Amino acid sequence: MVTRAEKNETDPDLGVLAGRLLFAVQDELFAKLAAEGFGDLHPRHGAVLAYLDTGGVRATELSQLSGQHKQVIGKLVDELEELGYVRRRPDPADRRAKLVCPTERGLAQLRAADRIMTALQERHARRLGRQQYALFKSALIDITKHQRGRRIS
Repeated sequence: MVTRAEKNETDPDLGVLAGRLLFAVQDELFAKLAAEGFGDLHPRHGAVLAYLDTGGVRATELSQLSGQHKQVIGKLVDELEELGYVRRRPDPADRRAKLVCPTERGLAQLRAADRIMTALQERHARRLGRQQYALFKSALIDITKHQRGRRIS
């Protein structure tokens, strides 16, 4: 009888593959960010940082984009504010709402993360071939959108 560990080694399912990819990308990204002076960040902060925009984003939008609950995003924004990466300010379009905006440190981190992720993707595109990588990424985007559309709340 094949164990789950053996099955996951020889024929991993989509969840196992997605998890392995996520953790490996996070490990590389956050190690390189730490080497550039952003060692106070953790992978959990990616739910906010990956969607943060220079002009600011509402927490409710961060929740929708990341797929995380509003309470989780609120806690992460609190942490990032304490660390000096973001600040909350009134949304000019709706004074009752707040925008989560990057600080100068936050902008520096976003630039570093973009550079690191571009290099990581470029490495895989060279390894697989640009056309094969483009097909892979297109298929992964499609599967991700389809799966997120089936989300049960």
